[in-house]
Amino acid sequence: RANDRELNLSYKYAVSTGDNAIKTSKYNVFTFLPLNLFEQFQRLANAYFLFLLCLQSIPEVSSLPWYTTVVPLVLVLSMTMAKDCSDDMNRHRCDRQVNNRKVEVLIEGESVSFLLLCKPDSQCLESADLLLLSSSEPLNLVYIETAELDGCVSVCCMCLCLPFTPVRCEPPNNRLDKFTGTLTLKGETYSLDNERILLRGCTLRNTQWCFGLVVFGGPDTKLMQNCGRTTFKRTSIDRLMNVLVLSIFGFLMIMCLILAIGNGIWEYQEGSKFAAFLPKGVSAPFSAFLTFWSYVIILNTVVPISLYVSVEIIRLGNSFYINWDRKMYYPKSDTPAEARTTTLNEELGQIKYIFSDKTGTLTQNIMTFNKCSINGKSYGEAWGVVGLFRTKKKVDFSWNNLADPKFCFHDNSLVEVVRAGNPEVQAFFRLLALCHTVMPEEKKEGELYYQAQSPDEGALVTAARNFGFVFRSRTPESITVVEMGELVTYELLAVLDFNNVRKRMSVIVRSPEGKLTLYCKGADTIIFERLSPSCSNLTEVTTEHLNEFAGEGLRTLALAYKDIDPEYMEDWKLRHHVANTAMDEREEKLDALYEEIEKGLLLLGSTAVEDKLQDGVPQTIEQLSKADIKIWVLTGDKQGGSSSSEYTIRLYHIWTGIVPIFHEQSFITFLLPIPSHLTFPPPSLSTQAFALEKDMEMELLRTACMCQTVICCRVTPLQKAQVVELVKKYKQAVTLAIGDGANDVSMIKAAHIGVGISGQEGMQAVLSSDYSFAQFRYLQRLLLVHGRWSYLRMCKFLRYFFYKNFTFTFVHFWYGFFCGFSAQTAYDDWFITLFNLVYTALPVLSLSLFDQDVNDWWSFQYPQLYTPGQLNQYFSKRAFVYTVLHSVYSSLVLFFIPWAAMYDTVRDDGKDIVDYQSFALLAQTCLLIAVSIQLGLDTHYWTAMNQFFLWGSLSVYFAVIFTMYSNGMFLTLTSSFPFIGTARNSLNQPNVWLTMLLTSILCVLPVVAYRFLRILLWPTINDKVRYKVRQDKVLPPTPRRVQARRTSTRRSGYAFSHAQGYGDLVTSGKFLRRTPKRRPALFSQTDSPLAQTQPQFYRTISEREEPPLSP
Repeated sequence: RANDRELNLSYKYAVSTGDNAIKTSKYNVFTFLPLNLFEQFQRLANAYFLFLLCLQSIPEVSSLPWYTTVVPLVLVLSMTMAKDCSDDMNRHRCDRQVNNRKVEVLIEGESVSFLLLCKPDSQCLESADLLLLSSSEPLNLVYIETAELDGCVSVCCMCLCLPFTPVRCEPPNNRLDKFTGTLTLKGETYSLDNERILLRGCTLRNTQWCFGLVVFGGPDTKLMQNCGRTTFKRTSIDRLMNVLVLSIFGFLMIMCLILAIGNGIWEYQEGSKFAAFLPKGVSAPFSAFLTFWSYVIILNTVVPISLYVSVEIIRLGNSFYINWDRKMYYPKSDTPAEARTTTLNEELGQIKYIFSDKTGTLTQNIMTFNKCSINGKSYGEAWGVVGLFRTKKKVDFSWNNLADPKFCFHDNSLVEVVRAGNPEVQAFFRLLALCHTVMPEEKKEGELYYQAQSPDEGALVTAARNFGFVFRSRTPESITVVEMGELVTYELLAVLDFNNVRKRMSVIVRSPEGKLTLYCKGADTIIFERLSPSCSNLTEVTTEHLNEFAGEGLRTLALAYKDIDPEYMEDWKLRHHVANTAMDEREEKLDALYEEIEKGLLLLGSTAVEDKLQDGVPQTIEQLSKADIKIWVLTGDKQGGSSSSEYTIRLYHIWTGIVPIFHEQSFITFLLPIPSHLTFPPPSLSTQAFALEKDMEMELLRTACMCQTVICCRVTPLQKAQVVELVKKYKQAVTLAIGDGANDVSMIKAAHIGVGISGQEGMQAVLSSDYSFAQFRYLQRLLLVHGRWSYLRMCKFLRYFFYKNFTFTFVHFWYGFFCGFSAQTAYDDWFITLFNLVYTALPVLSLSLFDQDVNDWWSFQYPQLYTPGQLNQYFSKRAFVYTVLHSVYSSLVLFFIPWAAMYDTVRDDGKDIVDYQSFALLAQTCLLIAVSIQLGLDTHYWTAMNQFFLWGSLSVYFAVIFTMYSNGMFLTLTSSFPFIGTARNSLNQPNVWLTMLLTSILCVLPVVAYRFLRILLWPTINDKVRYKVRQDKVLPPTPRRVQARRTSTRRSGYAFSHAQGYGDLVTSGKFLRRTPKRRPALFSQTDSPLAQTQPQFYRTISEREEPPLSP
């Protein structure tokens, strides 16, 4: 009971407590620090370093000062805390903005929850779910924009009830498209549905005020019920990193155990000789135990605490590149590309399967009326002869003052038949003018604007308008049409609306002469099942025309009508009212009544509208195919509705023996060359089977994976997600789903990466996606450029990060064998603290943010560059093992060459230079130079930032050591800076610099030799393209593409996944207003050359910018 406060209070609904506030924030002033720290220490690396900090508080265990662990840990926690604080402050700001919206509460009492008066002070957003009572508009309508819900403009209808009228409705739920309720007034029960509800988040448009009864408030509103936690998507590299970090932990324990055993042996054999000089003797086993934990502290750098923070910074930077890319900006709709998540960028470089919607994604979703079949005769696309050329002859509609000047048709014979008064043709266009839910707007006399639920309907009503049957206006009870210049008003008795199950729409009208007629349009297979037997001959002819239309990739509908007996109609209306006010199974009861009356129809003909492909779709599919990406089209259309996309997919490659194989019940179309050992269709995929059932899914997947392209037809939104899950489950490949409508949301959420197209079907796909842009053609730039670069950069970062950390740690390990396993460090304590935070942090970040093997032009020229990412060639468990072996070799060189060089060495003046501090300085300097040279070898694309960070880090290192090893620092904090004078005493010796040079050469020599031999003997695609970049000084022109003619004979159909219709809104008095004009374009540039299928020209990479060839 929506307005029963006492009852709602027992269920603790927000509407009964008066608490309409929402809360999406996670923290407040008091809980931020403890909760955030608790969340961060749930990460394994952070918890490990907290454990190390506890160990360092034990004097017997710790051999490092506290700051070596505290400084990195605090810095990492602070950076993450700052990011979380910023995100939560934004959530608090949004919450305050929403909760502080002002409304006027007119009535609040025990018998009613709230009665609100909403006034749109600059586009007011509703603050609760309201049952509309009254408004300032004629017929008490409310014009609303539901951009926060689905991106559409809609109309809400008035509900004639008083605040104290009993209202019964469903409990709070997350169904945005459904509301079930009833109200009782003067003993009569009336139906309440979604069209009489103002949902929280909708915006009033062109409405001065409205009254509403609060149904749901606060967290109970449908908008907040839909704000559940989105499934967190993780990349394959994330999952691999988790496995590697656990492996590193195990490896660390093994190294510590080896050194602890060595300490026990040394204490047993050598340590007993020094026991008399120690104040307190310690047994060998206990010493080994303490040494184990000491080495856990010393070797902690092998566990990358800063790895996760660095990865997030890299992902954030690569996300900004996508947002800033002007070549993915669409000026016609002022829509830039947007990375809605920062955690999946490198996954874009590993896509193997793309699942795409068709309508609005591959096509423009802008329909044009091209052809039709009326009473067995086909019209449209007539040809004339002008000079020596055959041309399409455009029809002149100047005889019709209300015709749309933008409408084009190319068969003048249809106009002649209409004007001659042919009854079948006029009935055909009368149906198009009456059977729809289009809303008209006439600002000036004769200037009509139609707002349609779908582009199909708008195209059909516009066609009827130009051929003399002009839909002029409507009320909840009538439709006014201008028929060949005469104004005719039909009484609207019922609208039998479209839905995914019915796949058809009907209206029942009464003509001025009193004749009752049902007009119906829908998918041809559905209409043909309900035709009268007398239409059999006409059905055969119309079917041939439908096949012809489908061969051209047109979307078709069948049209039929039926005269209704008045007495039957009265009885049917009574039963319809009972079903419409039922609280249980309302939709099922209404569908049964609709099925009853829509029988025995008489066929009028069929329509064919064209949904043109978006610009650049054939080129994009061609490029993605060359990158070895499989494309599956999952569409709600029937077989042949995807004809244009099949044609597009086949443009780039013509096989010998390609055949289409259809299975209507299994909703899959195959395009593949016929192997000699196979017979198609497969016996297991019979027309009675459903391919996604458990016993059939493997056969479906096995057969589909043999195809270059798969087109699934008649797919519901749930089945789209099931197809994606099937490939994810058994193929273990990275998947991407792209769509533009609400019916694509489940598919987008199911795939590893979801991409939303900002198109004609609202914003639900965009709001659920990970990346969004305006045109399908931008997908190739997202994958082949941004995705490939992101994957390449992330892999380089991880390989280099693990290399430098393992090399750094292994030097400690080797040093343990020469210090009696005493857990003494091989480096200065401050070097250990600053190595990852200062000396090597910015250079590797610059590599990970700016590096590219080739520029974007060459990435498009050679899509094969994308394939290594699909095979995980740049970073895998094997690559990790190679990195560890490389680190072992480098650490051996970095330890033993300085050790041998410093052994029994004296200065130029004969003084002894052999001491621990001089060795530590030499070892750490050699290490930093060696890893810097390795970074330079890994860099393919040098920028000013790379140079600045690399040389700047080395400069900072030398500045720091001369400062920290100075007399002043020693006298200020003697215990913290014990290396007094080491830098100036060691670095002025020629043999020290010679040792650095020798160590650096020995470290990089095997790497250079290996890469030289590999490029010479086993070059990769990257090596070949990079060599070609050097050879080609001038970019070659892009070859012109020759389009092939399509020869498909498949039938188009009504889209199976369209949204619920507006029929109930029409009968309730709903009117649509035109969408407000968009803001000016952000950039003044024209569309990209790729959109115009023109060659793109980029600057070349000159030879001096190219580093030596390397992987």
